[in-house]
Amino acid sequence: MSETSARLLRLLSLLQTHRAWSGAELAAKLDVTARTVRRDIERLRGLGYPVQALQGTAGYRLGAGTSMPPLLLDDEEAVAVAVGLRTTSGGTVTGIEDASLRALAKLEQVLPSRLRHRLSTLQQSMVRVAAEAPRVTSETLLAIADACRRQERLRFDYTDHTGRTSVRDTEPDSLVNFSRHWYLVAWDVGRKDWRSFRVDRLYPRIPTGPRFTPRPLPDGDAATYLSRRLSSASWPWRTVVTLHRPATEIAERLWPGTGVLEPVDDKTSLLHLGADSPASLAWMITALDTDFTVTGPPELVTALRRLSDRCRAAVDAPGAD
Repeated sequence: MSETSARLLRLLSLLQTHRAWSGAELAAKLDVTARTVRRDIERLRGLGYPVQALQGTAGYRLGAGTSMPPLLLDDEEAVAVAVGLRTTSGGTVTGIEDASLRALAKLEQVLPSRLRHRLSTLQQSMVRVAAEAPRVTSETLLAIADACRRQERLRFDYTDHTGRTSVRDTEPDSLVNFSRHWYLVAWDVGRKDWRSFRVDRLYPRIPTGPRFTPRPLPDGDAATYLSRRLSSASWPWRTVVTLHRPATEIAERLWPGTGVLEPVDDKTSLLHLGADSPASLAWMITALDTDFTVTGPPELVTALRRLSDRCRAAVDAPGAD
């Protein structure tokens, strides 16, 4: 009987991935016959799980029900959810901290003792350094996400980095969590161009506007567009540097927001980047620890020469090794 119960739990775990499974695939996963799979499917239906038989494919899928029995999590999934809830309770989204802790407490109560011990060991060993980051409300995120899903125009009050306020009318595309900030990537109707907006600086006006037809995103996807915009387009000083290493070797040295890397060949790559001063650009380039070529702007060339002179003076100074 215990073997049958364990097999039913395993079968339910497979079905809860929300993909269609053929009877043969399930039988192979469970190491049983197709006939046993059919019997176990009937047992699950008897327990209230809406397992659907797919026409023409001899397959099965778990459907949605109005009175769904409790969700089944295996050991790894339960620990992953618990760690995620613990992390969320101290994240950048306000309004969900208490809910996250309540959900975590409920989950810990029903975990087997062996899992509670593993989770407790993990949490006692984890040290989380809280980084200062702008907070956004869950209501704002949900309002934006709903407008994106419904493809409805979103109007909002926006305050830019200089403190200037404006009302924006947009066609929202995506929410992006990038380097501890939340951004909305959207088509700005008034400016007739793509823009990125810090979510902590906007206040949605509800209700939303009329439906729109989605436009193709520049750079192929929202994450790439935002990365390129943050690392280059929005800075007062920009450059393109030729790095004398292939992009595959440079990519692991870049941290989020440093720049956009463009492969050239098996020996070189281009790095598009921006900063608030030529000196900052010089530091970012030399920090990559690779040979490079810079052609401009002239202020960057000057900054690199000053940095070179400073380094040379440091090692040539009396007493330097």
